[in-house]
Amino acid sequence: MTQVLPDQVQLDHASSLTLLDRVRVVPGRREVYRGEWQGQGVFAKIFLGKDALKYAKRDADGIAILQQEHIATPKLLHAGTGTMHSGELVQVIVLEEIKNSKNIEELWPTLKPKARLELAKKLVKVIALHHDADIIHTDLHLKNFLVTDDFVYTLDGDGIRQYAGLTYKRALHNLAEMVSKFDALEQAEWLQQLLDAYHTIISWHLPMGAEQVASLANHYRLKAVNNYANKVFRNCTDVSVSQSTSAFQAWSNAFDLPKDLDLDALLESGARLKSGKTCTVGLAEIAGKQIVIKRYNIKDLAHAFSRAFRPSRAAVSWGNAHRLKLLGIPTAAPIALLETRKFGFLRGKAYFLTEFINVPDAMEFFAQTQDKGARTDAVKNICTLFYRLYLLQISHGDMKATNIKMQGTQPALVDLDAMRQHRRTCLKAHVRDLRRFMQNWKNQPALYNAFVKTFRAIYANARPLELAGVFENVAR
Repeated sequence: MTQVLPDQVQLDHASSLTLLDRVRVVPGRREVYRGEWQGQGVFAKIFLGKDALKYAKRDADGIAILQQEHIATPKLLHAGTGTMHSGELVQVIVLEEIKNSKNIEELWPTLKPKARLELAKKLVKVIALHHDADIIHTDLHLKNFLVTDDFVYTLDGDGIRQYAGLTYKRALHNLAEMVSKFDALEQAEWLQQLLDAYHTIISWHLPMGAEQVASLANHYRLKAVNNYANKVFRNCTDVSVSQSTSAFQAWSNAFDLPKDLDLDALLESGARLKSGKTCTVGLAEIAGKQIVIKRYNIKDLAHAFSRAFRPSRAAVSWGNAHRLKLLGIPTAAPIALLETRKFGFLRGKAYFLTEFINVPDAMEFFAQTQDKGARTDAVKNICTLFYRLYLLQISHGDMKATNIKMQGTQPALVDLDAMRQHRRTCLKAHVRDLRRFMQNWKNQPALYNAFVKTFRAIYANARPLELAGVFENVAR
């Protein structure tokens, strides 16, 4: 259903603000619109609820700090009270529209690696300008920075804090949090260049070292990913949750599917992909979409008791799928998690629904593909995926070739119920993943050795490969 926007907001000095497109919503707190005011394009933030005045003032104060320190940010054109078409009083901030601009989050995927590096340097220099002015941005997301040909603009005055004297430690942590927003592979490759760019603006008596910043960046990345993986078990922007004493359901808002499905009947009538005592997998068509239904079964009373107080394997898969999604690692899109329960907390059968990826797995891909260029690209992309997982401290737990789907020459991971995010080191688990993966190719010497050669070219640290026994020309 298309939502009709409130066309006009009357501001407190009798002028009218026209709302055109809604850009963002924080339910019950804030709405952001593209609009028109006094003949010019603007962006308007509308603050709702009992704390509207506090948050509007904090946002306006943050913008004023940036402007005072000559840090590029959209001009504040108006701040005050407004009246919605419903008669509701709200707080409104009106900002100039920066023409021909995009926020970095939407621009980033469209850029080639060299252009991304140059933009990352510009962004780090903006962070250095913040620090040089004793400013910390407390909400460091790529969408909070706007790019034109000439400038990087800082957005979100609500996240701006200025200190009487910014400490080295606070600046170090803030820079590391910004660096954590980049891909782990790009961070590893770029970090020294980013630090050099930072130090063209500001130098501390204790130089920020690459190893220290990398460690902190990994900490912040892990924190953000864990927060998101936990958030998808409650109502949020991406997920809708319902719960009763007999069931728990979480549905992705990206899919408009009926919520009253008989999943057992769909499994029985659809194509069976896997049958087992603890897991049944089938393919069903729901609302015109091919959906994979994975049901985790309860074998007996002892099994039921052992699973009752732990997260279900379906819940683990649901959280891990969203974890990979946030990290930009391809996987089957998660659609729903459904758990049967007794007394509201004892878990029974559980279901995990994903979009069907109708592509060959890695074993099928290499059996079917004779093109040398495509095979070489696929080997490189798979090896790069492994190294990215290692840098991210993630182990898959079951690296059979059938659990890697090939979308062209790009790998996507499936079967995520054994996947784990490690807090400190995942070396042993990663070595197990490597060993299991290489077993897939033990009877194909040329492919085995192609993987060995590529792994050793990609890994900056060869220790995981050595522990896994990944040596060139082992297979004959």
